[in-house]
Amino acid sequence: MKAIWGGLWRAALILLGLFMAWQVWVFAHVLWWIDHNPTSSAFMQAGLARLHEKTPQAELRHQWVPYEKISIHLKRAIIAAEDARFLDHEGFDIEGIQKAVEKNLKKGRLVAGGSTISQQLAKNLFLSSDRSFVRKGQEAIITLMIETTWSKRRILEVYLNIIEWGNGIYGAEAASRRYFKKPAAGLTRGQAAALAAMVPNPRWYENNRASAKFARRVNAISKRMHQVQVPK
Repeated sequence: MKAIWGGLWRAALILLGLFMAWQVWVFAHVLWWIDHNPTSSAFMQAGLARLHEKTPQAELRHQWVPYEKISIHLKRAIIAAEDARFLDHEGFDIEGIQKAVEKNLKKGRLVAGGSTISQQLAKNLFLSSDRSFVRKGQEAIITLMIETTWSKRRILEVYLNIIEWGNGIYGAEAASRRYFKKPAAGLTRGQAAALAAMVPNPRWYENNRASAKFARRVNAISKRMHQVQVPK
């Protein structure tokens, strides 16, 4: 029995060591990206692998652009659509989380996350799209790392440059050129609302932008855009 407990104890220590090593690796990247731009993300790598299943030579469409070269309309639209209290919270929207918990309990499974832009950024950079309590816990840890070391401006800049906007399309610049044949700096209010409307399910909306559901989302976002503030 003593040998069994000793083996379990050693296994637990190894798992703890691996967990801590992963946290250190993540935090080192978070610190590096304070003033260095990420060239890839966990979601981008997964997207490329998905493309390679059909076309081994496929490449992602992604081009980094600095914060000041992204339309103010897109910044407003994304905040209005994804996280209206972005400038006020410290990474977690308690009200949004409470609503998500109520919805999950009602459904009996994880169907909503109540995620802020900071949480979504943490997930996009380091994690998978799988829904689980373990992944949400890791997401929370990374969110705290990001919120305590990055400015809100940097969080929004990185978010706008790495999120998915269609099959193999990542970042505002690639999305703007794909859907509107123009740089992200030139997006109009309506075009920005359309891009923001795609964020929850970009690969579906890429081929269903003529749907009534999409039109309702665009209209709702457009009406809220003037109510939000963006980082300077």
